[in-house]
Amino acid sequence: MAAAGAPPPRAFSAELRRAPLSAGLAPPRQGTRARASWPLPRQETVCSRGQLISTMSSSRSLACSPCRCAQVALADAEIAYQPEAEKHAGVLAYELVQGNLVQWNSFMDKSIPDPPTAVLLHGILGSGKNWGSFAKRLAQEFPMWQFLLVDLRCHGDSASIKKRGPHTVASTAFDVLKLIGQLRLSPRVLVGHSFGGKVALSMVDQAAKPLARPVRVWVLDATPGKVRSGLDGEDHPAELIDFLRRMPVQVNSKQEVVDALVKAKFSVDVARWVATNLRRSSPSGPRSSTSYSWIFNLNGISEMYKSYEDTNLWRIVENVPRGVHINFLKAERSLHRWALEDLQRIHTAEEVAADEAGGVEMHVLEDAGHWVHADNPDGLFRILSSTFRIETSLRGRE
Repeated sequence: MAAAGAPPPRAFSAELRRAPLSAGLAPPRQGTRARASWPLPRQETVCSRGQLISTMSSSRSLACSPCRCAQVALADAEIAYQPEAEKHAGVLAYELVQGNLVQWNSFMDKSIPDPPTAVLLHGILGSGKNWGSFAKRLAQEFPMWQFLLVDLRCHGDSASIKKRGPHTVASTAFDVLKLIGQLRLSPRVLVGHSFGGKVALSMVDQAAKPLARPVRVWVLDATPGKVRSGLDGEDHPAELIDFLRRMPVQVNSKQEVVDALVKAKFSVDVARWVATNLRRSSPSGPRSSTSYSWIFNLNGISEMYKSYEDTNLWRIVENVPRGVHINFLKAERSLHRWALEDLQRIHTAEEVAADEAGGVEMHVLEDAGHWVHADNPDGLFRILSSTFRIETSLRGRE
């Protein structure tokens, strides 16, 4: 399928129309444990209000009453999640994956600069966890960096956070800007897959210009304008969303959903992927049978996908703000078809941006379909790594 792709403690009281980017992850399955390659003494506590509290292993646990907190260790350490951790409340649900050289949290003295940060954005019907393994790999390779994985509105754990409409690319980008402002982050890199790619472009559009620091944007397998969902016989996101909206709110098993989607001529891979958005429901009584329900808001997602189709952000690409470098990545076998017109406009923008102290660049990921971080993670890692090496080098000169 061609997909279009944390809560701060409180919401902003005033509307943020031109929030500076320089102001100021997939939430794990509950009850799971994962081990990383080496232990670290420091941990981050992510509370149900989305706040980060830094602790040391020799210190007593920090209470965050009245919340119950999920203990999230750094990327390289043991990670343990409390099965009863409450959902986040605020702007968006998120996870912050930090390299082992990062010693920072949002409660530190504001005079202490935040570490280099990348924001990773998923596509339609996805969640931050789509980036989980990839972000941990980046954190191990670039230990000075931290990676913010966000559940966009109507998706994942953010689906339980009520949002006013309209549910659009612009409002989704505004949510992320509010989040990074409240966390006091100054992201150097924005990476968005499909729908998330347009969200990243919209963040640049809405942020104050010129940006205080250079920002590199990666738009993965999405164009700034028209959405081409695929050829005949391939999965179409709008049809998939419409089909899911007609399904029961609760189902008996994930396989029931997979079977229904395959019967409706959707691919097995997409059917299995969609089923990962089902969560076991709490039994209503001692004799209640197991059931599953969706963790996303399908009505809101339907609006978001329509906005993804309608939103045209070519003006950002063809008039790149100073200090912004936009990278497009096309999957070689993408179901999301790129028209010759798209490629020509991007190449033209490359030449114009070079003269205006901005940057536009086109890349191709070989041996990959639309799901670039699943189809060819090694190739994607090699391509994206260049950005983090460049930014790390630039930061070292500051």
